[in-house]
Amino acid sequence: MNDKFSKIIQFIKELYPDENPVPLHAPRFLGNEKKYLDDCIDSTYVSYVGKYVTEFEDKIKNFTNVKNAIAIVNGTAAIQIMLIAAGIKKDEEIITQSLTFAATAAAIRHAEAYPVFVDVDKSTLGLSPESCEYFLKKYTKITKNGLINKVTKRKIAAIMPMHTFGHPVDIIQIKKICENYGLFLFEDAAESLGSYYNNIHTGSFGKASILSFNGNKTITTGGGGMILTDDDDLAEKARHLSTTAKLKHPWAFIHDAIGYNYRLPNINAAIGCSQMEYLDYILQNKRETALLYDKFFSEINITFFKEPKNAISNYWLNTILLNSQDERDAFLNYSNNFAVQTRPAWTLMTHLKPYSDCFRIDVPDSEWLEERIVNIPSSVRIKR
Repeated sequence: MNDKFSKIIQFIKELYPDENPVPLHAPRFLGNEKKYLDDCIDSTYVSYVGKYVTEFEDKIKNFTNVKNAIAIVNGTAAIQIMLIAAGIKKDEEIITQSLTFAATAAAIRHAEAYPVFVDVDKSTLGLSPESCEYFLKKYTKITKNGLINKVTKRKIAAIMPMHTFGHPVDIIQIKKICENYGLFLFEDAAESLGSYYNNIHTGSFGKASILSFNGNKTITTGGGGMILTDDDDLAEKARHLSTTAKLKHPWAFIHDAIGYNYRLPNINAAIGCSQMEYLDYILQNKRETALLYDKFFSEINITFFKEPKNAISNYWLNTILLNSQDERDAFLNYSNNFAVQTRPAWTLMTHLKPYSDCFRIDVPDSEWLEERIVNIPSSVRIKR
Protein backbone atom coordinates (compact mmCIF):
# COMPACT_ATOMS: atom_id res chain seq x y z
CA MET A 1 0.00 0.00 0.00
CA ASN A 2 2.81 2.39 0.88
CA ASP A 3 4.30 1.86 -2.58
CA LYS A 4 1.05 3.07 -4.15
CA PHE A 5 0.86 5.99 -1.72
CA SER A 6 4.46 6.90 -2.54
CA LYS A 7 3.65 7.04 -6.25
CA ILE A 8 0.73 9.38 -5.57
CA ILE A 9 2.85 11.73 -3.46
CA GLN A 10 5.59 11.76 -6.09
CA PHE A 11 3.09 12.57 -8.85
CA ILE A 12 1.48 15.40 -6.89
CA LYS A 13 4.86 16.92 -6.07
CA GLU A 14 5.75 16.80 -9.77
CA LEU A 15 2.54 18.76 -10.52
CA TYR A 16 3.47 21.38 -7.91
CA PRO A 17 7.31 21.35 -7.93
CA ASP A 18 7.81 24.73 -6.27
CA GLU A 19 5.52 24.21 -3.27
CA ASN A 20 6.56 22.56 -0.03
CA PRO A 21 4.29 21.64 1.57
CA VAL A 22 1.84 21.27 -1.32
CA PRO A 23 -1.38 23.02 -0.20
CA LEU A 24 -4.84 21.67 -0.86
CA HIS A 25 -6.01 24.80 -2.67
CA ALA A 26 -3.97 27.98 -2.45
CA PRO A 27 -5.17 31.32 -3.80
CA ARG A 28 -3.37 32.68 -6.86
CA PHE A 29 -2.89 36.38 -7.57
CA LEU A 30 -1.77 36.63 -11.19
CA GLY A 31 -3.22 39.92 -12.42
CA ASN A 32 -4.19 43.41 -11.29
CA GLU A 33 -4.93 42.67 -7.63
CA LYS A 34 -2.28 45.03 -6.20
CA LYS A 35 -3.10 47.75 -8.72
CA TYR A 36 -6.80 47.68 -7.87
CA LEU A 37 -6.10 47.52 -4.13
CA ASP A 38 -3.87 50.58 -4.39
CA ASP A 39 -6.60 52.39 -6.32
CA CYS A 40 -9.19 51.37 -3.74
CA ILE A 41 -7.05 52.61 -0.85
CA ASP A 42 -6.24 55.87 -2.64
CA SER A 43 -9.96 56.45 -3.22
CA THR A 44 -10.63 56.02 0.55
CA TYR A 45 -13.72 53.94 -0.37
CA VAL A 46 -12.73 50.71 1.33
CA SER A 47 -16.09 49.72 2.85
CA TYR A 48 -19.14 48.50 0.91
CA VAL A 49 -19.57 51.80 -0.93
CA GLY A 50 -17.27 51.88 -3.93
CA LYS A 51 -16.99 51.19 -7.63
CA TYR A 52 -15.40 47.76 -7.28
CA VAL A 53 -18.44 46.29 -5.50
CA THR A 54 -20.70 47.25 -8.40
CA GLU A 55 -18.12 46.16 -10.98
CA PHE A 56 -17.64 42.79 -9.28
CA GLU A 57 -21.40 42.22 -9.14
CA ASP A 58 -21.66 43.06 -12.85
CA LYS A 59 -18.83 40.70 -13.77
CA ILE A 60 -20.41 37.82 -11.84
CA LYS A 61 -23.91 38.29 -13.20
CA ASN A 62 -22.60 38.53 -16.76
CA PHE A 63 -20.48 35.41 -16.34
CA THR A 64 -23.29 33.35 -14.79
CA ASN A 65 -26.02 34.90 -16.98
CA VAL A 66 -28.30 35.89 -14.12
CA LYS A 67 -30.21 39.14 -13.76
CA ASN A 68 -29.09 40.20 -10.28
CA ALA A 69 -25.95 39.67 -8.20
CA ILE A 70 -25.62 41.02 -4.65
CA ALA A 71 -22.16 40.97 -3.07
CA ILE A 72 -22.18 39.67 0.52
CA VAL A 73 -19.45 39.33 3.14
CA ASN A 74 -19.32 35.51 2.84
CA GLY A 75 -21.25 32.55 1.47
CA THR A 76 -22.84 31.58 4.79
CA ALA A 77 -24.30 35.05 5.30
CA ALA A 78 -25.41 35.01 1.66
CA ILE A 79 -27.53 31.90 2.28
CA GLN A 80 -29.10 33.44 5.36
CA ILE A 81 -30.01 36.68 3.58
CA MET A 82 -31.22 34.80 0.48
CA LEU A 83 -33.64 32.72 2.56
CA ILE A 84 -34.95 35.68 4.58
CA ALA A 85 -35.38 37.82 1.45
CA ALA A 86 -37.25 34.97 -0.24
CA GLY A 87 -39.77 34.88 2.61
CA ILE A 88 -38.69 31.71 4.41
CA LYS A 89 -40.41 31.81 7.79
CA LYS A 90 -39.42 30.72 11.27
CA ASP A 91 -39.60 26.94 11.83
CA GLU A 92 -40.14 26.08 8.18
CA GLU A 93 -38.07 23.22 6.78
CA ILE A 94 -35.65 23.13 3.86
CA ILE A 95 -34.57 19.84 2.36
CA THR A 96 -30.83 19.59 1.85
CA GLN A 97 -28.08 16.98 1.78
CA SER A 98 -26.23 15.41 4.69
CA LEU A 99 -22.92 15.43 2.79
CA THR A 100 -22.20 19.15 2.72
CA PHE A 101 -20.10 21.79 4.45
CA ALA A 102 -21.56 22.87 7.79
CA ALA A 103 -22.34 26.36 6.46
CA THR A 104 -25.28 25.02 4.42
CA ALA A 105 -27.10 23.77 7.49
CA ALA A 106 -25.87 26.56 9.77
CA ALA A 107 -27.21 29.27 7.48
CA ILE A 108 -30.62 27.59 7.36
CA ARG A 109 -30.71 27.67 11.17
CA HIS A 110 -29.46 31.30 11.18
CA ALA A 111 -32.57 32.08 9.12
CA GLU A 112 -34.62 30.33 11.87
CA ALA A 113 -35.59 27.48 9.58
CA TYR A 114 -34.69 23.79 9.92
CA PRO A 115 -32.74 21.58 7.53
CA VAL A 116 -34.12 18.16 6.61
CA PHE A 117 -31.30 15.82 5.60
CA VAL A 118 -31.61 13.41 2.68
CA ASP A 119 -29.05 11.33 0.81
CA VAL A 120 -26.74 12.14 -2.09
CA ASP A 121 -26.03 10.29 -5.32
CA LYS A 122 -22.67 8.59 -5.75
CA SER A 123 -22.68 9.76 -9.38
CA THR A 124 -22.83 13.49 -8.49
CA LEU A 125 -21.88 13.67 -4.77
CA GLY A 126 -24.89 16.01 -4.50
CA LEU A 127 -28.51 15.78 -3.37
CA SER A 128 -30.28 12.70 -4.69
CA PRO A 129 -33.63 13.34 -6.43
CA GLU A 130 -34.70 9.78 -5.58
CA SER A 131 -33.91 10.20 -1.88
CA CYS A 132 -35.71 13.54 -1.86
CA GLU A 133 -38.78 12.05 -3.54
CA TYR A 134 -38.76 9.17 -1.08
CA PHE A 135 -38.84 11.57 1.86
CA LEU A 136 -41.62 13.65 0.32
CA LYS A 137 -43.82 10.65 -0.49
CA LYS A 138 -43.36 8.91 2.86
CA TYR A 139 -43.16 11.73 5.36
CA THR A 140 -45.20 14.66 4.04
CA LYS A 141 -48.84 15.51 3.44
CA ILE A 142 -50.58 18.35 1.63
CA THR A 143 -52.80 20.51 3.85
CA LYS A 144 -54.51 23.89 3.58
CA ASN A 145 -51.35 25.34 5.14
CA GLY A 146 -49.06 23.79 2.54
CA LEU A 147 -46.80 20.74 2.49
CA ILE A 148 -46.32 19.48 6.05
CA ASN A 149 -43.77 17.09 7.52
CA LYS A 150 -46.00 14.50 9.21
CA VAL A 151 -43.41 13.82 11.93
CA THR A 152 -42.27 17.32 12.90
CA LYS A 153 -45.52 19.08 11.89
CA ARG A 154 -43.42 21.78 10.23
CA LYS A 155 -44.06 23.21 6.78
CA ILE A 156 -41.68 22.19 4.00
CA ALA A 157 -40.73 25.34 2.10
CA ALA A 158 -37.83 24.54 -0.21
CA ILE A 159 -35.13 22.23 -1.47
CA MET A 160 -31.51 23.38 -1.42
CA PRO A 161 -28.91 21.11 -3.04
CA MET A 162 -25.19 21.84 -2.87
CA HIS A 163 -22.90 21.34 -5.88
CA THR A 164 -20.25 19.32 -4.06
CA PHE A 165 -16.61 20.16 -4.85
CA GLY A 166 -17.90 22.04 -7.91
CA HIS A 167 -19.68 19.05 -9.49
CA PRO A 168 -23.26 19.90 -10.55
CA VAL A 169 -26.10 17.89 -9.04
CA ASP A 170 -28.95 16.50 -11.14
CA ILE A 171 -30.56 19.91 -10.90
CA ILE A 172 -33.19 19.39 -13.61
CA GLN A 173 -34.79 16.49 -11.72
CA ILE A 174 -34.63 18.41 -8.45
CA LYS A 175 -36.28 21.39 -10.12
CA LYS A 176 -39.11 19.14 -11.37
CA ILE A 177 -39.67 17.87 -7.83
CA CYS A 178 -39.89 21.46 -6.59
CA GLU A 179 -42.45 22.28 -9.28
CA ASN A 180 -44.52 19.17 -8.50
CA TYR A 181 -44.65 19.92 -4.78
CA GLY A 182 -44.83 23.71 -4.91
CA LEU A 183 -41.44 24.24 -3.26
CA PHE A 184 -38.79 26.92 -3.75
CA LEU A 185 -35.53 25.78 -5.29
CA PHE A 186 -32.38 27.35 -3.84
CA GLU A 187 -28.87 26.34 -4.87
CA ASP A 188 -25.83 26.33 -2.64
CA ALA A 189 -23.41 26.95 -5.50
CA ALA A 190 -20.64 28.10 -3.14
CA GLU A 191 -18.09 25.80 -4.77
CA SER A 192 -19.26 25.79 -8.38
CA LEU A 193 -18.33 29.07 -10.08
CA GLY A 194 -17.58 27.99 -13.65
CA SER A 195 -19.65 24.77 -13.49
CA TYR A 196 -22.53 24.04 -15.85
CA TYR A 197 -25.44 21.63 -16.18
CA ASN A 198 -26.84 21.25 -19.71
CA ASN A 199 -24.63 24.25 -20.60
CA ILE A 200 -26.45 26.44 -18.04
CA HIS A 201 -24.39 27.85 -15.18
CA THR A 202 -25.06 26.39 -11.76
CA GLY A 203 -26.97 28.75 -9.53
CA SER A 204 -29.39 29.89 -12.22
CA PHE A 205 -32.03 27.15 -12.06
CA GLY A 206 -34.15 28.20 -9.11
CA LYS A 207 -35.46 31.06 -7.01
CA ALA A 208 -31.95 32.13 -5.99
CA SER A 209 -28.50 30.81 -5.24
CA ILE A 210 -25.20 31.77 -3.65
CA LEU A 211 -21.50 31.70 -4.48
CA SER A 212 -18.49 31.80 -2.15
CA PHE A 213 -15.17 33.57 -2.65
CA ASN A 214 -13.38 32.28 0.42
CA GLY A 215 -9.58 32.07 0.28
CA ASN A 216 -9.65 28.49 -0.97
CA LYS A 217 -12.27 28.88 -3.70
CA THR A 218 -11.83 28.93 -7.50
CA ILE A 219 -11.48 32.71 -7.29
CA THR A 220 -11.18 34.59 -4.03
CA THR A 221 -11.87 37.97 -2.49
CA GLY A 222 -10.27 36.86 0.78
CA GLY A 223 -13.71 36.39 2.24
CA GLY A 224 -16.87 36.99 0.29
CA GLY A 225 -20.07 35.67 -1.21
CA MET A 226 -22.73 36.54 -3.75
CA ILE A 227 -26.48 36.07 -4.05
CA LEU A 228 -27.66 35.31 -7.58
CA THR A 229 -31.29 35.66 -8.65
CA ASP A 230 -33.54 36.59 -11.55
CA ASP A 231 -36.17 37.74 -9.04
CA ASP A 232 -35.97 41.55 -8.85
CA ASP A 233 -38.01 41.76 -5.64
CA LEU A 234 -35.83 39.21 -3.88
CA ALA A 235 -32.70 41.04 -5.06
CA GLU A 236 -33.99 44.38 -3.77
CA LYS A 237 -34.87 42.88 -0.38
CA ALA A 238 -31.49 41.12 -0.12
CA ARG A 239 -29.60 44.29 -0.95
CA HIS A 240 -31.68 46.28 1.57
CA LEU A 241 -31.43 43.75 4.40
CA SER A 242 -27.70 43.26 3.92
CA THR A 243 -27.08 47.02 4.29
CA THR A 244 -28.71 47.23 7.76
CA ALA A 245 -32.17 47.82 6.23
CA LYS A 246 -31.42 51.54 6.11
CA LEU A 247 -33.74 53.69 4.03
CA LYS A 248 -32.10 56.07 1.56
CA HIS A 249 -31.83 59.58 2.96
CA PRO A 250 -29.19 62.33 2.75
CA TRP A 251 -28.49 62.21 6.49
CA ALA A 252 -31.17 60.48 8.57
CA PHE A 253 -30.68 56.96 9.95
CA ILE A 254 -34.03 55.26 9.47
CA HIS A 255 -34.16 51.46 9.42
CA ASP A 256 -37.44 49.77 8.50
CA ALA A 257 -36.48 46.22 9.47
CA ILE A 258 -33.95 44.32 11.57
CA GLY A 259 -31.10 44.43 9.09
CA TYR A 260 -27.66 42.88 8.77
CA ASN A 261 -24.28 44.49 8.11
CA TYR A 262 -23.40 41.85 5.52
CA ARG A 263 -22.31 43.73 2.38
CA LEU A 264 -18.96 42.92 0.79
CA PRO A 265 -16.35 45.67 1.33
CA ASN A 266 -15.00 47.48 -1.72
CA ILE A 267 -11.46 46.43 -0.84
CA ASN A 268 -12.42 42.73 -1.16
CA ALA A 269 -14.36 43.37 -4.35
CA ALA A 270 -11.26 44.96 -5.89
CA ILE A 271 -9.46 41.62 -5.59
CA GLY A 272 -12.48 39.83 -7.08
CA CYS A 273 -12.54 42.14 -10.09
CA SER A 274 -8.95 41.24 -10.90
CA GLN A 275 -9.57 37.53 -10.40
CA MET A 276 -12.53 37.61 -12.78
CA GLU A 277 -10.27 38.97 -15.53
CA TYR A 278 -8.52 35.61 -15.78
CA LEU A 279 -11.22 33.23 -14.58
CA ASP A 280 -11.24 31.46 -17.96
CA TYR A 281 -7.53 30.71 -17.55
CA ILE A 282 -8.12 29.42 -14.01
CA LEU A 283 -10.85 27.05 -15.19
CA GLN A 284 -8.75 25.80 -18.10
CA ASN A 285 -5.75 25.23 -15.84
CA LYS A 286 -7.83 23.32 -13.29
CA ARG A 287 -9.38 21.15 -16.03
CA GLU A 288 -5.93 20.28 -17.34
CA THR A 289 -4.91 19.24 -13.82
CA ALA A 290 -8.01 17.07 -13.48
CA LEU A 291 -7.22 15.33 -16.78
CA LEU A 292 -3.68 14.61 -15.59
CA TYR A 293 -5.02 13.20 -12.33
CA ASP A 294 -7.60 11.08 -14.17
CA LYS A 295 -4.94 9.50 -16.38
CA PHE A 296 -2.57 8.88 -13.47
CA PHE A 297 -5.15 7.33 -11.13
CA SER A 298 -6.60 5.10 -13.87
CA GLU A 299 -3.10 3.63 -14.29
CA ILE A 300 -2.80 2.70 -10.61
CA ASN A 301 -6.42 1.53 -10.27
CA ILE A 302 -7.75 4.25 -7.96
CA THR A 303 -11.09 5.94 -8.66
CA PHE A 304 -10.79 9.60 -9.59
CA PHE A 305 -14.16 11.36 -9.42
CA LYS A 306 -15.10 12.86 -12.78
CA GLU A 307 -17.76 15.38 -13.72
CA PRO A 308 -21.29 13.88 -13.84
CA LYS A 309 -23.27 13.21 -17.00
CA ASN A 310 -24.56 16.38 -18.75
CA ALA A 311 -22.27 18.50 -16.58
CA ILE A 312 -19.14 20.58 -16.91
CA SER A 313 -17.34 20.85 -13.58
CA ASN A 314 -14.89 23.49 -12.46
CA TYR A 315 -13.00 20.73 -10.61
CA TRP A 316 -12.68 23.00 -7.61
CA LEU A 317 -11.37 20.20 -5.39
CA ASN A 318 -10.10 17.06 -7.09
CA THR A 319 -11.36 13.92 -5.40
CA ILE A 320 -10.37 10.28 -5.20
CA LEU A 321 -12.33 7.40 -3.70
CA LEU A 322 -10.40 4.81 -1.72
CA ASN A 323 -11.57 1.32 -0.82
CA SER A 324 -12.38 1.78 2.85
CA GLN A 325 -12.19 4.15 5.77
CA ASP A 326 -9.05 2.40 6.98
CA GLU A 327 -7.33 2.97 3.63
CA ARG A 328 -8.58 6.57 3.58
CA ASP A 329 -7.18 7.27 7.04
CA ALA A 330 -3.88 5.59 6.19
CA PHE A 331 -3.49 7.75 3.09
CA LEU A 332 -4.47 10.95 4.89
CA ASN A 333 -1.82 10.22 7.51
CA TYR A 334 0.82 9.28 4.93
CA SER A 335 0.26 12.21 2.58
CA ASN A 336 0.16 14.88 5.25
CA ASN A 337 3.29 13.45 6.87
CA PHE A 338 5.03 13.79 3.50
CA ALA A 339 4.08 17.46 3.02
CA VAL A 340 1.11 16.99 0.70
CA GLN A 341 -2.09 18.41 2.14
CA THR A 342 -5.11 16.17 1.71
CA ARG A 343 -8.37 16.02 3.59
CA PRO A 344 -11.44 13.80 3.99
CA ALA A 345 -15.01 14.73 3.21
CA TRP A 346 -16.83 16.77 5.83
CA THR A 347 -18.38 14.94 8.75
CA LEU A 348 -21.99 14.29 7.75
CA MET A 349 -24.51 16.78 9.11
CA THR A 350 -26.52 13.82 10.43
CA HIS A 351 -23.55 12.96 12.68
CA LEU A 352 -23.17 16.44 14.19
CA LYS A 353 -24.67 17.38 17.56
CA PRO A 354 -25.94 20.88 16.55
CA TYR A 355 -28.32 19.24 14.05
CA SER A 356 -29.50 16.33 16.18
CA ASP A 357 -32.96 17.89 16.43
CA CYS A 358 -33.35 18.10 12.63
CA PHE A 359 -35.32 15.51 10.71
CA ARG A 360 -33.36 13.07 8.56
CA ILE A 361 -33.80 9.87 6.64
CA ASP A 362 -31.24 7.12 6.11
CA VAL A 363 -28.27 8.30 4.06
CA PRO A 364 -26.33 5.16 3.07
CA ASP A 365 -24.62 6.68 0.02
CA SER A 366 -23.49 9.69 2.04
CA GLU A 367 -22.04 7.37 4.68
CA TRP A 368 -20.30 5.26 2.02
CA LEU A 369 -18.74 8.37 0.47
CA GLU A 370 -17.77 9.87 3.82
CA GLU A 371 -15.66 6.77 4.51
CA ARG A 372 -13.83 6.90 1.17
CA ILE A 373 -13.49 10.49 -0.14
CA VAL A 374 -10.11 12.18 -0.15
CA ASN A 375 -9.58 15.66 -1.60
CA ILE A 376 -6.15 16.15 -3.15
CA PRO A 377 -4.20 19.30 -4.13
CA SER A 378 -6.15 21.36 -6.66
CA SER A 379 -4.51 24.78 -6.84
CA VAL A 380 -3.96 26.47 -10.17
CA ARG A 381 -0.56 25.20 -11.32
CA ILE A 382 2.05 27.85 -12.01
CA LYS A 383 3.65 26.82 -15.28
CA ARG A 384 7.35 27.36 -15.79
